[in-house]
Order: sequence, then C-alpha cells, then structure tokens
Amino acid sequence: MAASDTARLAPSFTDIRAGDWIDRRVPAAARPYLRLARLDRPIGTWLLVFPCWWSIAMAAPPWPDMVWLMVLFGVGAILMRGAGCTINDILDRDLDRQVERTTVRPIPSGQVSLRQAVMFLIAQMALAFGILIQLTPLAIVLGVASLALVFTYPLMKRITWWPQAYLGLTFNWGAVMGWAAATGSLAWPPLVLYLAGVAWTLGYDTIYAHQDKEDDARIGVKSTARRLGAWSCRFVALVYGVTVAVIAVAGTLAGLTPLFYLGVIAGAAQLVWQVRGWAPDDQADCLLRFRSNRWFGWLILGGVVAGLVPLG
Repeated sequence: MAASDTARLAPSFTDIRAGDWIDRRVPAAARPYLRLARLDRPIGTWLLVFPCWWSIAMAAPPWPDMVWLMVLFGVGAILMRGAGCTINDILDRDLDRQVERTTVRPIPSGQVSLRQAVMFLIAQMALAFGILIQLTPLAIVLGVASLALVFTYPLMKRITWWPQAYLGLTFNWGAVMGWAAATGSLAWPPLVLYLAGVAWTLGYDTIYAHQDKEDDARIGVKSTARRLGAWSCRFVALVYGVTVAVIAVAGTLAGLTPLFYLGVIAGAAQLVWQVRGWAPDDQADCLLRFRSNRWFGWLILGGVVAGLVPLG
C-alpha cells in the first residue's frame, strides 16, 4: 500500500502514520507485514524487553555474557512482540473493523489475508524459537510456557474487565526468563521484579486503553479504562507507586549498591509526570504518556547497571 493509500484510508485517529519510514523505505509488498508486526510502533517491543534487560542486569553475569544475552532478548522481543500482535490481529479482526484506531490495520483493511497472517505468524515463531534454543534449559522451558499466555491474552478483553492484568502477566514473563538465562536458576529477585512489572503494565495499559473506551463500550469490549472510569487516575497512581516500591525491593534482594536507587528515584519522577496532568479523554495525550514508558524503562535499567558498580 502506498503512502497516499494509507493516508486515504486513515480515520481521524489511528496509531498508523502515513509517510513514516515504512512508507519511505520498504517495498510496497512488505509494508503490511511490518505494520502487522508493529515494527512502525516500537513502544510495545520496548515494554516487552525492559523487564528482560532489568532481570539480566540484576543477575550480574560477566559483562560479555550480559551484553550477548541482552542482544538475544532484544531480537527475541522484536519477534515475539510481532508474533503476539499477529495473533491479536487474527483473533480481533472483526472487532478491529469497528474501532476507529484499528480499522486500517493490515487484516481488517484487507491488505493481509487470514492465511497470509497465519503463515507470517509461523515464520516469526520459527525465528523466535531459534533464539530461544540458545538459552539455558530452564529459560527454554519458561519460554515455551509463556506461549500459553501469548496465545490467550487477546481473548481476555472478551471475558474480564482486567485484561490489562493478564497483559502484565504476559509482557513481564521476561523478568523470570532473563534471570534463568543468566544463571540457569530462579531466585527471589526476578520473581519480585515480575510482580513489579505486572503493576507497571496495569498502569500504562490502563492509560492506553482510554484511547478506545468509547468504541469498546459500543462493541462490548472490556478494559480497566471502562471499569474504573473517573477512578483511573487514582488507580494508575496507585499501581505506579507499587511498581516503584517493588522494583526497589527486587534490587535490594539482588544486592545492588545504593547507586541503583538513583535510577529508581528518576523512574518514579517519570511516572509522576505521566499521572500529573493526564487527560484520560484526550486520545493523543493517552498515547503520548503511554509511549513515554520507554524512558521509565531506560531509567530503571540505568539504575540497575549503576547498582552493579562497587562502591569504595
């Protein structure tokens, strides 16, 4: 699809932007697949990979091993986020046709057929498996187990008001896998970090869900944004507070030095910015604050790495 076609089809509010790097640099035949994998919207990949990177860094393997594991998990996050989005779009193709923000996605707009989407999913999963088998046996088992979450998450919005909690369980599984890949075992720090990630996801995905609340109400899709309504700001503030506190506990259990807490404090300030002045009824503002979570991820990662530096 050419840039002009994307612009012609785009509704008044969509997270697909005409004239971006995909339109400018990618052959037309490949563009719908890159959009199906959300390569044009990398924030989901950042949110998926940061719990992995935090956990790997907390485990403190030798620096060459740490860098290599971060590269593997980075590539794996791109592939699994793309696979997860493909699964989501396959299962939600009829719903996406009814939501303003998603009508121009590749499947509901007819750019990619159901069969083509399934084949693309298989290709992404095969590549991701190639990454997985380079990890420790425990990490491989955990990676395979995560598929149960990945394949069922898109159904949650149909049966529970808390699909954001289920997304948290799914998106932060890498906190457990990262530690297992670095150490070959499990311990309290990654388990606590996993809980912190779930709370973080509850916050940022509630912000995200406010973009679609009117369409969701019309078609019967459930979300924390709809359930909480005017209480959403208070709820996001609460779970963000839990996020910061529990990350601090995880770092303490991992034996990080006090420099770690500088990153935690900076991350807390970023979350405060998200909540203060947030306009839940403004779709653009919701998207802006949701996307800003990549800065929180970097601040916490910086704190973890700093906390590995010996003092004195």
